[in-house]
Amino acid sequence: MPIQRDPDPIISMTETDNPQLHHSQEEQEEQEPQQPQESQEATPTDQPAHPLAAERHVQSVGAELVKLEGRVMVRYTGVAEADGLNVPYDLVPGDGVLAKTSKWRNMGPDKQLQLVRERVHTQAREKLHQEVCRFVARLGSEARDYGLDPMPFLHVLETKESAVPFDHVFDRIGQRLEHAIERQQEERHAARTRESINLAEYPESFELARRLPRRIIAVLGPTNSGKTHEAMEALARAKTGVYLAPLRLLALENYERLAAAERDGEPLKVNLVTGEERRLVEGATHTSSTVEMLDTNTRVDVAVIDEIQMLADRDRGAAWTAAVCGAPATTVYLVGAPEARRAIEALAQRLDCPLEIRLLKRKAPLTMEATAVRKLRNLRKGDAVIAFSRRDVLMWRDLITEIGLSVSTVYGNLSPEVRRAQAARFRDGSADIVVATDAIAMGLNLPIERVVMTTAIKYNGIEEEELSAALVKQIAGRAGRFGVHEEGFVAGYDEQTHYVIRSLLQEKVPPVPPLGFSVAPTLEHLNRIASVTGEQSLSKLLRRFAHNIDVPDGFFTPRITEDQSERALWLDTLPLSLEDKFTLSLVPISSRIPILHEAWQRWARALARRQESKLQALERMESRRNLQEVEDDCKLYSAYAWLSYRCPEFFPQGEEAQERARDASETIDKMLQSQNAALRRRSGKRVA
Repeated sequence: MPIQRDPDPIISMTETDNPQLHHSQEEQEEQEPQQPQESQEATPTDQPAHPLAAERHVQSVGAELVKLEGRVMVRYTGVAEADGLNVPYDLVPGDGVLAKTSKWRNMGPDKQLQLVRERVHTQAREKLHQEVCRFVARLGSEARDYGLDPMPFLHVLETKESAVPFDHVFDRIGQRLEHAIERQQEERHAARTRESINLAEYPESFELARRLPRRIIAVLGPTNSGKTHEAMEALARAKTGVYLAPLRLLALENYERLAAAERDGEPLKVNLVTGEERRLVEGATHTSSTVEMLDTNTRVDVAVIDEIQMLADRDRGAAWTAAVCGAPATTVYLVGAPEARRAIEALAQRLDCPLEIRLLKRKAPLTMEATAVRKLRNLRKGDAVIAFSRRDVLMWRDLITEIGLSVSTVYGNLSPEVRRAQAARFRDGSADIVVATDAIAMGLNLPIERVVMTTAIKYNGIEEEELSAALVKQIAGRAGRFGVHEEGFVAGYDEQTHYVIRSLLQEKVPPVPPLGFSVAPTLEHLNRIASVTGEQSLSKLLRRFAHNIDVPDGFFTPRITEDQSERALWLDTLPLSLEDKFTLSLVPISSRIPILHEAWQRWARALARRQESKLQALERMESRRNLQEVEDDCKLYSAYAWLSYRCPEFFPQGEEAQERARDASETIDKMLQSQNAALRRRSGKRVA
């Protein structure tokens, strides 16, 4: 905002303050003897100075005395000629601010004159002039080096609105030029980035997939429709194939399913590949993998991509986009919910792949119960009780156990091994009820007869919001396992939840949009941007990818996660290569849990120093028996194992980390069993 200048000159102020003055400056000068300026200044006198003496002295030097922003100051005017430029200026020298207005009035003419004689003279004016000329020459040269006209920046030198000394004005002009240069470079880099990456050509980046005569078979249906079974049967019959799962748990389950299958009387040889684990078999023909671990360079006959509706997931959807575009299989099965149909059709057309759609119906009916459950004693064996936080799951487990029912527990913080062990107890009848979060929505084929929703609200990381119809249908669909129960049931625990769940089950799920498919940056993308811009900051490269690459028709959309963006800012403070920063930004470890975030930062600092990170410093299991802490240890070991596959030189104990993660999983499972048993013993004593 411009500084407002007081328009009254000092001479007007002085005349107003002294009622003895009734004549103009010209009249006063006519009445007084005129002497050369030098003799006036040199002749000592006991007579008081004239009220206009300070003003006249300043004018004699070619300056101006002004009142601005409550202060009295001197301004020099002139024209700086330098580097072919003629720039008028009107500036306050470094010592040009003389006093506040009130103090100036109280000084009196003698002290005013003394002060201006000390500060305002021809040498001071010439010194300022030389400073301005040097600045004009320097800034003009710098501006022209970047193809900018210097005059729009330098014209500020003659504005009279500023009350700051000249060096501050120079700083402001320099900053404006610096920002203009940055904007110009940003525009150039943005243009070069657009030229380097065109997302319309994204499918062409998967060379092997584009060379193959691929066809797509979409097997779509609700939960318990048998869609995954149909696709997995086709995969088991194929000579070679890959299964791509949304979760490590599903990758593990289908790894075992494929390993138990036979072809031509021989068991299949199957690899398991996840971010944290590798089980590789010599001569393997099939691989079960998490979707992010897709190998795009090994041709197979059949690929199965599970939960295809995850294309719409904001954080992970890019992995499904890459899988559909890059799976190197002659037949690609896309398995998921019916609302993905339009998106699949759009992708198949864009990829120029023949498409077959198979729509399946639910095998066992799903019925909403007439009334809410209302009381714990109305729960029954075969129920799945759904809550949406670890704390609530454990609370419901305790409440249910206290009425004499045995409970299995499933929530997201548990490792796949623990979830499977807990699910197995429910499956074999050792547990009467399973209490779970929405982690139960994918995988874990359980003999659930009724799903009981304890709430219709879930925290989304920012605020609590009502469940989506898609999530409710997926969770509720777990009831009524085909071949175990003839019918599945759904209920809310309380009346309000029951009413909302009924409404959501009747609501139509919106389709997955047929465009705007997410594409995550790869290291190749970032290196390409770095090569044309010279940028090595990971956070800036990610922003350029998100905002500057060419997205001509919006069919594919660049996407970076908030977590990766936040990590990149911190990683840029360390002396790491772009490749190392990119790898560390993707480590699957929570930034919200302090002990895990601190471990991640330790690993990053060690890698920056090119030092190994040893597991010994992470050992805490023996001295800790808190369930949350052991869960955190398990995740920490898994994250270390993830890094060991990508940076084995600096994270050399990957196998030991996997072993410790398995040990931690067993400890967690035992702790859950022990807690359940203790609760049941206490409840039995109360009943007795």
